[in-house]
Amino acid sequence: MKHNKVGSVMTTDVVSAEYRTPFKEVARLLADRRISGLPVVDDDDKVIGVVSETDLVTRQSEALDTDGTRRRFRFAAGRTPGARRQAARSRAFTAGQLMTAPPVTVHAEETIAEAARTMVQHHVERLPVLDEEDRLVGIVTRRDLLQVFLRPDAEIRGEVIEEVLVGTLRLAPTAVDVFVVEGVVTLTGRLARRSETEIAVSMTKQIDGVVAVIDQLTYRFDDSRLSPGEWSPRGLAHDRQRDL
Repeated sequence: MKHNKVGSVMTTDVVSAEYRTPFKEVARLLADRRISGLPVVDDDDKVIGVVSETDLVTRQSEALDTDGTRRRFRFAAGRTPGARRQAARSRAFTAGQLMTAPPVTVHAEETIAEAARTMVQHHVERLPVLDEEDRLVGIVTRRDLLQVFLRPDAEIRGEVIEEVLVGTLRLAPTAVDVFVVEGVVTLTGRLARRSETEIAVSMTKQIDGVVAVIDQLTYRFDDSRLSPGEWSPRGLAHDRQRDL
């Protein structure tokens, strides 16, 4: 499908920082652009980490922890790796010292579903988007991914007809009745083979903005038990003509 790639919904105007970008400049960028995080890149535009509002707030709170009531525990706590990292972060003055690494990223050619899965697994709100050479080309947020469900029903219906019926199955545009209401697609009609109905339903589910698919398709011939040698090498269109 031509719309279900991360590159189609990402923001290309990316706000980023370098390793040496000062703490206050990072805070200013987040505030001015009203964003919750930004990628940190090297001189080759490769993403080496991500700085979030949480990182900045954590740094400030940890800086306070090095004084006052916790001072008498500093020596004992400093023996553990976690405590040493905490102490180092409390003294951080640049994006590189503050950032979380390694970064969680996604490639522009990955699907929106894959990006959503990555966000959920890693509990992040945004992902730096990389090109084929792993260079930063965009940023995608949860809000961006949700935009696909705002596609008009008519636009979804048009893609089902063009991409699935005509483009893949080589059927006439009217071979299947396609109804779309609030993103729910209903497919009704009779096709030559069972495999065609399965392809139609499977591919329709992959279209951006489709909430669910109601399968009301029937078929004239059940080809699910055919061996590979019984398939025509010329494809579905040839098989359909042979069946007639």
